[in-house]
Amino acid sequence: MAETHNRKFFVGGNWKMNGSTDSISDLVNSFNQGVMSQSVEVVIGAPYVYIPLLASTLRKDIAISAQNCFTKASGAYTGEISADMLKDVGATWVILGHSERRSIFKESDFFIAEKTKYALSVGLKVIFCCGESLEERESNNTMNVVERQLEALIATISPADYENVVIAYEPVWAIGTGKVASPEQAQEVHAHIRTFIKERVSSDVAQNIRIIYGGSVNEKNSNVTATQTDVDGFLVGGASLKPSFFEIVNV
Repeated sequence: MAETHNRKFFVGGNWKMNGSTDSISDLVNSFNQGVMSQSVEVVIGAPYVYIPLLASTLRKDIAISAQNCFTKASGAYTGEISADMLKDVGATWVILGHSERRSIFKESDFFIAEKTKYALSVGLKVIFCCGESLEERESNNTMNVVERQLEALIATISPADYENVVIAYEPVWAIGTGKVASPEQAQEVHAHIRTFIKERVSSDVAQNIRIIYGGSVNEKNSNVTATQTDVDGFLVGGASLKPSFFEIVNV
């Protein structure tokens, strides 16, 4: 996919809590042999325990992301992982605000925004997720929900920070369900997000920030959605655990 409005196409993989040393080694071998367009930026979000393995074996034109981090550098926070630690072992990105963190672990909009601010401050780039539940969509609250989630971010980081942020719109009802937002549904929300950022941050940020779609994306449904004006890429779940992930990368 060619660059859209000078925004380089972005494909992220989110492996969630999946993988083993053997399965990841096999997948890395496949990815390392794959042909990848230079017009696409590719990032793999791995469980943090496997980040060093990826850092030592994965091809260097694919960046490594963590799936979460905390708001402090170190301290008495048993079980937490800091952005500093992630950077230290080879991550350059982190996924924050995923619906599973919001719903299962009850992370608030403010907490996610604070995580984003801290991660950016130590040099990690952020894939910031937002999106509505099925109930919220059926109640015609999609735009209100997405605006609320973004408003916390806008109130917390500076306009200059957006250079290192990618926004991932992920309708919760389409994550892991096999359902996927239609290209028109994705475009409608992405365009709304861009307009909202233009109004609340700046025209420059709105024009340059990449807004990617996530939710049951696979090699069979990505090609049409990729053509939408305000869709700048994908955040891919289960399909990123397969060699066919490269078919999405090269859509």
